[in-house]
Amino acid sequence: MKKKIVSALLCVAMAASLVVGCGSKSGSDSGSSKGGDKLVYWAMWSEDEPQAKVIKEAISKYEKDTGVKVDVQFKGRTGQREGLEPALSAKQQIDLFDEDVNRVNGSWGKYLLDLEDMAKDYESEHGNETLFKIARNAYGQTHDGDDALHSIPYQPSIFGFFYNKTLFTKAGIESVPTTWEELDAACAKLKEAGITPITADDAYLTSFIGYHFARYIGQDGVKSLVMGKEYNGESVTWDDEKVKAAAESFADFAKKGYFSKNIATNKYPAGQNQEFAPGDAAIVICGSWLPNEAKDSVADDLEWGYFNYPSVPDGKDDNTANNIANQVLAINKDSKMADEAFQLIEYITTGEYDKKMTEDALCIPTDKANSDAWPTELAGVKEAFDATTTFYDWAAGVESNNDITPVLQENTQKLASGKLDAAGFIKAMKEAAGQ
Repeated sequence: MKKKIVSALLCVAMAASLVVGCGSKSGSDSGSSKGGDKLVYWAMWSEDEPQAKVIKEAISKYEKDTGVKVDVQFKGRTGQREGLEPALSAKQQIDLFDEDVNRVNGSWGKYLLDLEDMAKDYESEHGNETLFKIARNAYGQTHDGDDALHSIPYQPSIFGFFYNKTLFTKAGIESVPTTWEELDAACAKLKEAGITPITADDAYLTSFIGYHFARYIGQDGVKSLVMGKEYNGESVTWDDEKVKAAAESFADFAKKGYFSKNIATNKYPAGQNQEFAPGDAAIVICGSWLPNEAKDSVADDLEWGYFNYPSVPDGKDDNTANNIANQVLAINKDSKMADEAFQLIEYITTGEYDKKMTEDALCIPTDKANSDAWPTELAGVKEAFDATTTFYDWAAGVESNNDITPVLQENTQKLASGKLDAAGFIKAMKEAAGQ
């Protein structure tokens, strides 16, 4: 694949006249371009983020190798989410863009170029099977089961519990919790040692309760619960016994003092950066982007550990069901520079720049050729990542109903802080759902 791409790029760089279909695998003339044309790339990163810096380096190398100029616009999350679709709808030139896998393939799916043929060799040489499966599934979920590839994964992540190995050792905890009972026992030892067991930020509290519910009733059950209707054959209400059991076990941790006293007031990133990273709390729920976000606050003796959300008694899903996601790069179906855009994707997501991304942004490698390049801070994540067999959506689907998500977050804060017991939580959610 590398040799094919280099040949194609040299054709573009050396030709003095129009290049038509040089090295193209798209089966159309949408990849041809004129010398001097600019490839327009809208990026989800802010310009000062490490991911953006690596991307700029990859673009610089790409421009030098190919002669193709790239107009990269670092929009940040808000700018991308608010501005991209109106610009695409208005037929503004945007050849390449990125964001999380579900948003790109779902909300913006109608603008995507089918990459199945174009990416065939790339996927064979570089593609992580799990990530490509997720990308195809994300498109199929919102496009009548069409599972053709429409985006290229990068920046993979997993969501679960990070823990401080140093504090676990101090408290005499000898093994990583895999069940709720084992987590209970570990938290008891941490509390006895004078260590706050678990903290969290407001941004992730719905994910916290979503995971917890999903362990009891599965993701389809969670979606049925919050949407108030049957989902994929599952019909679950707030009066369901397993929903009550989930609320009671969560409330039990609050009653035992396992959650940080600040959990009801922590505004992201206070929990991760002011409690977990300095070593005041032993466990935090977050995604694998945490080491990068918290690196300026980390205590000298913090040794990074990770475990998947534990299994619960008589639960539908065990700890091999997890939210593994990623950002993806996609090409506008109306782009006149599709081949050039795909070549840039390869520069960003493979080889030296993928490896540099793992080093500078402390993230999971994308290119399977870099499978041994996991950062030290994420070494404990690899086993849990590889053990995942069931793939949850973000927050295990608990945010599927925008009308009740804010109420769910508020009541989860109250449940975790002990301001509501399980019965009060269920009552409040029933009222929010109009039941």
